[in-house]
Amino acid sequence: MTPASAADPKRWWALAVIALAQLMVILDGTIVNIALPSAQRALGMPDADRQWVITAYTLAFGGLLLLGGRIADLVGRKRAFVIGLAGFAMASALGGAAAGPGTLFAARALQGAFAAVLAPSALSLLTTTFTDPRERAKAFGVYGALAGGGSGAGLLVGGLLTEYLNWRWCLYVNVPVALAALIGAQVFLRDRSGRRGGHLDVPGVLLGSGGLVALVYGFSEAGPRGWTSPWVAAPLMAGVLLLAAFVWWQHRAAGPLLPLRIFRDRSRAGAFATMGLATIGMFGVFLFLTYYFQAVLGYPPVRTGLAFMPVSVGIVIGATQIAARLLPRTAPHTLMASGMVLAAAGMVLLSRLTVHAQYVPHVLPGLLLVGLGMGLTFMPVYATATVGVPTQDTGAASAALTTVQQIGASLGTVLLNTIATGATSRHSRADSGTALAEAMVHGFSVAYWCSAGVLLLAALVAALTVRRGKPSQAGSKPSA
Repeated sequence: MTPASAADPKRWWALAVIALAQLMVILDGTIVNIALPSAQRALGMPDADRQWVITAYTLAFGGLLLLGGRIADLVGRKRAFVIGLAGFAMASALGGAAAGPGTLFAARALQGAFAAVLAPSALSLLTTTFTDPRERAKAFGVYGALAGGGSGAGLLVGGLLTEYLNWRWCLYVNVPVALAALIGAQVFLRDRSGRRGGHLDVPGVLLGSGGLVALVYGFSEAGPRGWTSPWVAAPLMAGVLLLAAFVWWQHRAAGPLLPLRIFRDRSRAGAFATMGLATIGMFGVFLFLTYYFQAVLGYPPVRTGLAFMPVSVGIVIGATQIAARLLPRTAPHTLMASGMVLAAAGMVLLSRLTVHAQYVPHVLPGLLLVGLGMGLTFMPVYATATVGVPTQDTGAASAALTTVQQIGASLGTVLLNTIATGATSRHSRADSGTALAEAMVHGFSVAYWCSAGVLLLAALVAALTVRRGKPSQAGSKPSA
């Protein structure tokens, strides 16, 4: 029988549209970071409030992903995709035209909310468009490359736009990209309508979204306030309690927001766990290297963005040229575990950096290994976590995977930053004659070793939990 994807001659154009939208969402996670100092000066933003340019986006995005995935299942994936694109474009235009900090914060929150609808609908469209194992591997190779490499590319694009135009273009650039994707969606995307008779799990929305928002907020405040602050401890405790109540309710709800049957398959659960550990271990590298390049080596913004490009190149090669070619005939756990070991080796190399290091002999090898490892891991994780999911649950499964990635990135950044700053402080106290740059690099080195340990744990989890069968069967066993 001919696979469904082979019957649609426009499926590769559909992949281009989905990839364009996904790239826009991923870029927006980092593109504003480099523009933040310019935006702060232009809008007269106090130092205490500037973090909300980032936090407003991450709170809305991370907190509303499960709701966005369920909306895609109820109203239809293509319709949710279009709604997310249009809303994201309007929010970006509002942010670019902001005359004060409040408008910019609101626009960033709206961007995050519409991204929470767009991201899971894009992944679930990819899942249902490509069903042939070989074509599916290629499609997820492209998606995995964008998911991992977009953050590094965002730093470069943000630096270029800020240096040669102005900070507002870091937001305005989304408008033409979204319009192009909207036109492509109308022409190339195919999807069924939403589920008839379905209804939204309102208690699940309140418990799940509330718990995720509380967790993301607690993680984001842990850096500036410290873990013992009530502004950190209270949201984290509330988040844990709300999510525990959410799980309890999902067992009893007639139409749950997140059907727990998704996680009953061992391979799928292992893929989710691998993704969470991978993002905890990996995403701190962008924060530390940004400080290392600019504060220690003295790189300007554009050069800093260029310095990150080997990570993106490594991800593209690992996902599209290695993992996508090997996945149809290689067990997914082999690729995941191998990728995590490679990335851990890259972190060990980065831990050896000094204040006098040179880019090509000392920094570049570690970046390439991290990039290749991410590409080898993310591509089979996306494929394994979404294969075999019942059609009516693809939006929820896609949203859950993106949520794990978002929470892992937030937690990893905070934990590794806490470890790095603590090691820096202890090193300075132990040797009062140590220069600040040397103490800072020592702190980064300790954090890189911790990151390598987390990535090796991810390799172990992938090896032990993901089935040894071919990926076309991984996770396809019907859930009880």
